[in-house]
Amino acid sequence: MQFPESWLREFCNPPLSTEQLAETLTMAGLEVEELKTVAPPFTKIVVGEIKEAVQHPNADRLRVCKVDVGQSTLLDIVCGAPNARVGIKVPCALVGAELPPGDDGKPFKISLGKLRGVESQGMLCSARELKLSDEQGGLLELAADAPLGQDIREHLNLDDTLFTLKLTPNLAHCLSVYGVAREVAALTGAPLKSSSFPAVKVGSADKLPVRISAPDLCGRFSGRIVRHVNPRASTPRWIVDRLARCGQRSVTALVDISNYVMFELGRPSHIFDLDKIHGGLDVRWGKPGEQLKLLNGNTVTVDDKVGVIADLEQVESLAGIMGGDATAVSDDTQHVYVEAAFWWPKAIAGRSRRFNFSTDAGHRFERGVDPSQTVEHIERITQLIIDICGTANTACGPIDDLQVNLPAPVAVNLRVARASKVIGMPLTQAQCVDALTRLGLPVTQGDGIISVAPPSYRFDLQIEEDLIEEVARMVGYNNLPQTPPLAPITAKIRTEAQRSPFAVRRAIAALGYQETINFSFVEERWEHELAGNPSPIKLLNPIASQMSVMRSSLLGSLLQVLKFNLDRKAQRVRVFELGRVFLRDASIKNTDSTVEGFHQPMRVAGMVCGSADALQWGRKEQGADFFDVKGDIEALLAPLKPTFAPAEHPAMHPGRCARVTLGGMAIGFVGELHPQWRQAYDLAQAPVMFELELDAVLQREVPVFKVVAKHQAVERDIAVLVHEKVTHAALIGAVWSAPTAGLLRDATLFDVYRPKPAKDPDGTAVPSFEKSMAVRLTLNSEDSTLTEDQIDSAVQAVVSTLAGTLGARQRG
Repeated sequence: MQFPESWLREFCNPPLSTEQLAETLTMAGLEVEELKTVAPPFTKIVVGEIKEAVQHPNADRLRVCKVDVGQSTLLDIVCGAPNARVGIKVPCALVGAELPPGDDGKPFKISLGKLRGVESQGMLCSARELKLSDEQGGLLELAADAPLGQDIREHLNLDDTLFTLKLTPNLAHCLSVYGVAREVAALTGAPLKSSSFPAVKVGSADKLPVRISAPDLCGRFSGRIVRHVNPRASTPRWIVDRLARCGQRSVTALVDISNYVMFELGRPSHIFDLDKIHGGLDVRWGKPGEQLKLLNGNTVTVDDKVGVIADLEQVESLAGIMGGDATAVSDDTQHVYVEAAFWWPKAIAGRSRRFNFSTDAGHRFERGVDPSQTVEHIERITQLIIDICGTANTACGPIDDLQVNLPAPVAVNLRVARASKVIGMPLTQAQCVDALTRLGLPVTQGDGIISVAPPSYRFDLQIEEDLIEEVARMVGYNNLPQTPPLAPITAKIRTEAQRSPFAVRRAIAALGYQETINFSFVEERWEHELAGNPSPIKLLNPIASQMSVMRSSLLGSLLQVLKFNLDRKAQRVRVFELGRVFLRDASIKNTDSTVEGFHQPMRVAGMVCGSADALQWGRKEQGADFFDVKGDIEALLAPLKPTFAPAEHPAMHPGRCARVTLGGMAIGFVGELHPQWRQAYDLAQAPVMFELELDAVLQREVPVFKVVAKHQAVERDIAVLVHEKVTHAALIGAVWSAPTAGLLRDATLFDVYRPKPAKDPDGTAVPSFEKSMAVRLTLNSEDSTLTEDQIDSAVQAVVSTLAGTLGARQRG
């Protein structure tokens, strides 16, 4: 919220400087985000009056003006402004004046000079030249009663300061100059100018029929008819200036009056053209399909969740948000209907965002506006209409005040001991009572308990903590003691058999992957397609339609990153993410770190697409495949040795997917993207992906000291014929299970051979269901050099175990 300091000091003028006032407000929770002067520095610019304006003898677009600036002689000034004419008062820069800096940052100095042969003794200024606005409408015309020769900064109060407050939603009562002044009075003890609204003279008995059909939308609706107004009247300069300094552009006198009272008192109101209203008004919820053209030119379609004000024929305005174009006042308006209402905050909250715009009225009503002052504020608006737009025939009708559903005040209790504990400093009951009383809150005292009946303008006072916050604000956050927190600290020491998530990130990055960070909210389609999750955890209030569920897999997020990069012509993408997923699990109970019914484990996932290596001369370029990513997983888990078994995953190719097992426990999957999803996402190449449980990846073997062998090792190669279905893991497992008397040190598969298929007499190929697998055995002993008998015995034990376990036959 923005407002000028001078307006605030009209209501409450404490003996504080501008900076001290800003600090006081900030330390009371009303953060002053910015202080800015109304106008940039300039000097020797005064009020002048044009006494004569004649055509320049040598220029068609210039005039030679004689200007009275309150000196003994008139100044000759050459001016090219289209509105330079006799009788107007304008800012006049005298010789030696400095205008605000231009684009080059240097001030513009006025000197005695000649324009087309005519001497000019100064310069007449526009608002743009004084950096007061961006309008290019010619000279800035001042009020007719402006004193000649008065410094323009003094006349227009240009040394005023603009306050910009950054208010939290609970401070709705400060969304007006008077509301902020009420806070300043409470903080400083300076007197607050009471606002009085004397009733205007009623000269007509006319009333507009109004009905409130939705008490849960509107609790109070007040209005009156004002006939024979002059809509073409000019808005007084003081209102235009104050609106401009609040960031509001002047529109017409009637609209400006409504906006002025909103900034002054915090009461949004609306002025209807009475002749455009058909019959009476009905305050109700909208009907599906009803349309309304708004004042901003947009046409919206409402439903039964949006409040409206309608007449007998059509919807006239969005309740508490914006008026409609059909009943807007114009230059032809003769009679108006002034409305001020109380709208329930919950009935207004979020409605304007449905239509992709926001308004000052909606911003205030959805936070809460005082329901007790509608009549008084209409009196204020009416008086301004009479003063500015009144005519000899202007007549006001009586105020029609409908009260159907007003908030019932509920007392809130404050325990002094509780306030001291929460704020963290000793407080007495007298201090608490003083703080609340200064805020204008009615207080009832008990033994250590203070009861407060919140005023009608304080919608934020609902629980004890709200009152504690008010006490803290009045004490001043800068006056709270700096007490270090005291709490038992238990160090969580990571065991040596576990590495940190950061170490995992570094290990994956060392393999050539780049880390990505994604939202935990994902598109529901991803959960169904890529995670095989028919019942994802849905969000009650998603930030976007494509982020409506919580992810149960990281693969969807990585696929989105991959697609984003490939669409931008990335040739090689290797990305990973370490993050949390969300699963339904009825066995999970509520603890400090868990939520009942939901399992939230950490996982690590990666995705690879493009060439296996960066472009180089030493190796032929080839695309990354399943075995490249399988090798990355083995490197990540080393020295632990995972095993891989064929499996199925909803996101992966049914024939190119494996389950990753570590220590007998399944920890994740690795495989190519399913062809169906590859086609759906329009990918030229199938990416390879993996997803592992982070807890398993964090485990590592503690290094164990082993004596260096004193005797030379012996290597023996064996080749066996096995069935085609025998895997590498099964073969090596059988080798290690052989009774070798502890002599086996290593076993490595170094060759796989498949013989050419034989042919039938008719030439048809007969497939072979066997393959040859060659293994190199490394044998050694800690006690002595191995003998031939020990070596042969160990090798034979391995061969026998392979034959018995896998049905293998040793090749000759």
